[in-house]
Amino acid sequence: MYCGSCLRDNTLAAELLALGHDVVLLPVYTPTRTDEQNVSDSRVFFSGISVYLEQHVPLLRRTPAVLDFLWDTPAVIRLATGRGVSVDPEQLGDLTVSMLQGEAGHQAKEFRKLIAYLKPLPPFDAVMLPTSLLSSLAPPLRRELQRPIVCTLSGEDLFLEGLPAPHRTRAKALIAEAEPAVDRFVATSEYYADFMAGYLGLPRKKIAVAPLGIRFDGFAPAPAAPPERPFTIGYLARIAPEKGLHLLVSAYIKLRRELGLEDARLEAAGYLAPEHRSYLEGVTKALAAVGLEGEFRCHETIDRPRKLEFLRGLDVLSVPSPYAEPKGLYLLEALASGVPVVEPRHGAFPEVIEKTGGGVLFAPGDVRDLATKLLELRRDPERRLELGRRGGEGVRRSYSAARMAERTLEICGEAQAAFRAA
Repeated sequence: MYCGSCLRDNTLAAELLALGHDVVLLPVYTPTRTDEQNVSDSRVFFSGISVYLEQHVPLLRRTPAVLDFLWDTPAVIRLATGRGVSVDPEQLGDLTVSMLQGEAGHQAKEFRKLIAYLKPLPPFDAVMLPTSLLSSLAPPLRRELQRPIVCTLSGEDLFLEGLPAPHRTRAKALIAEAEPAVDRFVATSEYYADFMAGYLGLPRKKIAVAPLGIRFDGFAPAPAAPPERPFTIGYLARIAPEKGLHLLVSAYIKLRRELGLEDARLEAAGYLAPEHRSYLEGVTKALAAVGLEGEFRCHETIDRPRKLEFLRGLDVLSVPSPYAEPKGLYLLEALASGVPVVEPRHGAFPEVIEKTGGGVLFAPGDVRDLATKLLELRRDPERRLELGRRGGEGVRRSYSAARMAERTLEICGEAQAAFRAA
């Protein structure tokens, strides 16, 4: 899959490198996968295989690190995960808690490996963790490297809420315990900064905001759609219930069978995990039940050239996530392509649309309201084109990789000051 957090971190690292900074981007669990040039290190720390084996085979928690070399190599990890691996939180409660216990957990050997790798390197100005689910790294890294720690908040509440209740409570408590070792937290939206302060019990004053940013290479508004092309509604996100494809399908059925929309198509693309294949089959069956299966196509995972082509073929994009999204990378990509968006009025979506002017909002979970907003754009092509134009300008003004990098540097400076004061 192309993970939104990996895409964000790789873009950030690449932009900082382009600005002349020294950056080391270290993959954790699996090699990173991005649809841009990958600037991450070739070595994988906390190899998903090692982490799993140490959780379930006590002997391997004490063996020399050199014995882990085989299954820590990127090629072996890719082979193990190439057919898709379930990351269902319900199955990962014990492992999540163990990782958050840090040096007291079953993966203590992995912490030692990382520290042994980092200590001989020239000293960093700051260390950035990609998620609070890795906040257990903060105390040992701060202690051993004597450098400030910055931790990104990147949508982990969705995973935590999927854990069984005892594991969820314990995991949140362990994240809170690591908070004093973090000098600054970074959220990608004001919404998420406020939400996570309450959800994890973090001091709001320690949470800064660095809006998401993208590089615009290859993104450009498509030429006017040929008159023979059907009105095309797009969806670009993981194929999963929390992203709301089922809601978009229900709205499409309402548009075609109740509200009089003619000559239309529904196009979807995004990673499909093995455990969600039955979910896709369900939404396909819903369309087939009303004779609309021929108007729907799911491309699943697409690379960057195909993504750019996919977006150029849309009239509007909607990912009606019932989950209050903290990021919404797909919104920025659609707007950069001149495609207006129709999104639920929650999470980071109102911020993005307010700053860019490139879309409209509907009541979260309200299929009729979603269908009505889509129909309004179908019947008012001039407004649709204006939203696309404004969105393209707004996303370049407010959500560039350069702005993200500049703001991140400011936050690292704040973390350094907090570290020195402590």
